[in-house]
Amino acid sequence: MIAAAAVGLMAAPAWAALGGSAATVQADRAHMQGTLRTVAMQSYAVHEIQGSSGTVVREYVSSAGIVFAITWHGPWPPDMQQLLGSYFEQYVQAANAQGASRLGRRPLLIEQPGLVVQFGGHPRSFAGRAYLPPMLPEGVRAEDIQ
Repeated sequence: MIAAAAVGLMAAPAWAALGGSAATVQADRAHMQGTLRTVAMQSYAVHEIQGSSGTVVREYVSSAGIVFAITWHGPWPPDMQQLLGSYFEQYVQAANAQGASRLGRRPLLIEQPGLVVQFGGHPRSFAGRAYLPPMLPEGVRAEDIQ
């Protein structure tokens, strides 16, 4: 499961990268052949894309226009390299370090000062979230990212 989580699906849709600009949200929607719904909060916006494959991706964008968190759920794991962008290598190293200690289908949990990733599931039911603790807008708690 680590290999599937680390690499994701090569044909998966492209999404805004964690820590990157919100400018790609419309391109993501078009690529996923999905619908976009945006909910404005006090210090951020949530852009929810419902893809034609059934996968739902939520991109949390700060008022400064930076993607500080991403969540996903659906029948297929997302392309983690695309989702995590420049944080992908850090994710792979942490996932590989946990590989020997993770038994069975237990969820992957990476908690580092600059990156948190939670990933789990099984075929037809994957879910997870990734966020950057230092980039959370003031007043936003990790529990708010769902």
